[in-house]
Order: sequence, then structure tokens, then C-alpha cells
Amino acid sequence: MYLSASRKPPSRKGSMHDVPNDLMKHIHELERMFTVDTPKLHEIVSIFQEELVKGLSVAGGTIPMNPTWVIGYPTGDETGTYLALDMGGTNLRVCEVELPEEKGQYDIYQSKYRLPEEIKSGTGDQLFDYIAECVKQFLIANHECQDIKDLKELHLGFTFSYPCEQNAIDHGILQRWTKGFDIEGVEGHDVVPMFEAALERKGVPIKITALVNDTTGTLIASAYTDNTTRIGCIFGTGCNAAYMETIGCIPKLAHMNLDPNLEIAINCEWGAFDNEHRVLPRTVYDKHIDEHSPRPGQQTFEKMVAGLYLGEIFRLALVDLHSNPDVKIFEKQDTSALQIEYSLDSSFLAEVESDPWENLMETHALFEKKLKIETTEPERKLIRRLAELIGTRAARLSACGVAAICKMKNIESCHVGADGSVFNLYPNFQERGAKALREIFGWGKTVRKDPIQIVPSEDGSGVGAALIAALTMKRIRKGIHAGVNVKRKNSLIPPTP
Repeated sequence: MYLSASRKPPSRKGSMHDVPNDLMKHIHELERMFTVDTPKLHEIVSIFQEELVKGLSVAGGTIPMNPTWVIGYPTGDETGTYLALDMGGTNLRVCEVELPEEKGQYDIYQSKYRLPEEIKSGTGDQLFDYIAECVKQFLIANHECQDIKDLKELHLGFTFSYPCEQNAIDHGILQRWTKGFDIEGVEGHDVVPMFEAALERKGVPIKITALVNDTTGTLIASAYTDNTTRIGCIFGTGCNAAYMETIGCIPKLAHMNLDPNLEIAINCEWGAFDNEHRVLPRTVYDKHIDEHSPRPGQQTFEKMVAGLYLGEIFRLALVDLHSNPDVKIFEKQDTSALQIEYSLDSSFLAEVESDPWENLMETHALFEKKLKIETTEPERKLIRRLAELIGTRAARLSACGVAAICKMKNIESCHVGADGSVFNLYPNFQERGAKALREIFGWGKTVRKDPIQIVPSEDGSGVGAALIAALTMKRIRKGIHAGVNVKRKNSLIPPTP
């Protein structure tokens, strides 16, 4: 008997033979609702590509396609010490990054701080004062022998992962909050002077050199260590992509008369794809999430694929099934914990999908501990299938965005550097995305290695932000001032003698 050395380990997935007919009927209905087949993938990619192009036009579109003023890829020869500040959806991270003489190498020192929930719905001053205090404490801890006032030559890359209109690398007007934030007094304003004012109030003299989106940082950090990288993606609390575009292909920048061959990173902000509801297969649960969100009608794509929402989709489906008199699920159980909005996050689904036992006993313990619900084995099989469907749909829809950029740019082979909790921690997310790409591009079994691969990225929001600060100062020293804010109070451009 011949056994292949590359044979996959046997699956321990239990059969559905003991699932009652009423539950099987509803499992099939869930499969119908959440399955995105190959023809639908093609339809989504086609419209996605159309919307990406529209976003680069003078008129613009739903997907902002924001120029970031990050010009060109890193060479690997960047050197120096830089700060990076990463403000994500959950945590705040302060980093000090050293770029040594060795090509493509770096050292990083970092501290992480939790963003308090009350700040997410507070005021702009509260937010930036908290961030400035975190930076101050980090510098005090990491420069014990130095007076903080002597650190004024440190340059900072600020990873601010929210849709901004950037007229310069050190400028960014917040277009709208995402990821559940609703902070007053910030939308429509440049966040750089707001943060600078907070740093001044805290007595921190460092210079904000670049305002960076985490996705752009991911692109640059990945390209620093892997020159086949052409796209950076985030699949985490939110979702997004960035890539390099030539100035000549961006009609909305034509008035600036820049070199048409210059390459500039575009922050897509593709979470806004299909806000018009033309093509994405939204379920009743997706519609409910949108209608009850802080920003109804916005971020349609994000609300179907991002980690912030996957657990809520799952919870709504279970609540709906339990309230259906035709479905016998969680009978005579107290489901009050299940009724709490956003009480389950994507890590809950990940634990369900990671359960290795045929009888899903880890899922049983999870529901008992988190929700105080005793589950039967048939119920757990429905639960497992629902988690698989939601996770698979998110991965397949995410692959549509990658495919759309590749088709628009005629990219036939590349690495896509990806980061984020969903990409890194959600079971099978990477494999499901790769399978969707194979279906979209029609790579058959004769293609031994996928030409376009989504791979784990370098630290985009930390190392990437520091690299962008380094790239910015490098070009300013060479006299390349395009996309640098000359009107800013603490301008990076040296005064002319």
C-alpha cells in the first residue's frame, strides 16, 4: 500500500446523521444564505474592480482610494531610530524601531496600552490626551538616562487606521470613524495638529513625520523584507488594502502636474465597497447589523468580513433560530446572555471552529462558560456549521478585493502581505482565501504554486510606520517636498536661509 508523504491528516469532523430533520433543514437554509459560489465571486470581483477605478477618478466613488503621499518602495538601506504609534480598533501600541546598516533588518521595542471603551465615544481632546500620555510614559521608561526634552529629533510615524483625506504625508482629515468609534469633534478635521497639541500639553517634543494607515504600513513593511510584495491587507477588527499606483493613473491628482511615472501608495479603504448594495449577498443579519450600527449605510463590505462583526452575525443567527417556533434549539434554556449585542467576537467563532472533537465537547464547555447554555450534540453541529459558513464567507469575500486590485493592475504574480487578528488567528482563513483566488483566476491542478499568494506580513503598523517616517525624511533631505505640509506649524521642511 502506497501512502503519500504529503497526505493531509484525517479529519475528525463528525457526521450529521444524528441531526434531526428540522435542524438539518435550517442548516441547509443557512448554507444557502452564506455560501458565495464561484459565479458570484466573479460578479463581485468585476464590480469591485469597477469601483476601485472610479475611486481614482476626479468624480470619485464609494471606495475613497486615498493617496497617502508615501512615495515609492523602501530600498532596504534605510537607517536610524524612529518612533511608531499604532492606534487600532482595540489597542494602542508605542514602538521604537531601529533600522541598522544591515539591509532589510530592524529591531523593535514596544509597549501596548488598552484603549478604554469610554474614550471610543468621548471627545477628541480626551482621545489625543490619552494617546500623548501613553507616548510620554513609553519614552520615560525607554530613555531613563535622558531628559524627555532632549528627544526632539525623534521622528514619529502615526498609524491612524481610519479613513482620512491626505493632502500631505503629515496631514489627514478624518472622513469618518469606523470600527465602532464615534468620537465627537474629530471628523472633518486634520488629526495631526490635534495630536501635536496634546503632545505639547504633555511636554513631549517629538515630531509627527507621517500619518500612516496600518494597511499602507503593512505594504511598506512587507516590501522592505520581500520585494515581490505588491499589496498590503488588513483582516482584523476592520478590513482594508493598499497598493502602489502610478501618478499617471490617478485622474484626481492630474491638477498637481506631478511626474506621471511616480509611484504613490493608495489606501483603498475598501470597507466601503458596495454601500449601494449592488452585488454583495447580504443576509437579514447583515442588514440588521448595518441598520443598528453608529453609521448605517456605510462600510457595507467591512460589516460582512471584519472581525468586529463576525461574532455578531453568528449571535444574531442563533437568536433568530431560537426564536423560531419551528426550530428546536436551546429548549428550556436561559438565553439572556445570548441576547446581549456584540457579546460574542470573532475569537468565539474561532474557538468553535478549532474544536477537535467529533462530539464538539470544547464547544459545549465554551457555551456553558460564556453563555450559561447547555447544548446537545446536534445543536453543536449546527453551531459548528454556522461558524464555518460565516468564517468561509468572510475569507472568500476578502479574496475578491485582492483579485480586483490584481486585475486592475494586471498583476499576474505577487505576494500580498496580510496582517490582522482574523488573518493570523482565525482557523482556515488563509486556506479559504487561497481557494477563492484559485476559483477566481481559474488556476487548475496543473498550476503547482499559486501565482498570487496572501502571506503573513511584517509588522506594518509598527515597523511600517517607522519606515515611512524614514522614507519621508530621506526624500525631504534630497529636496523632494511633494506631499509634505508646508503650512503646518512645525513643518518638516527646513526654513530657507
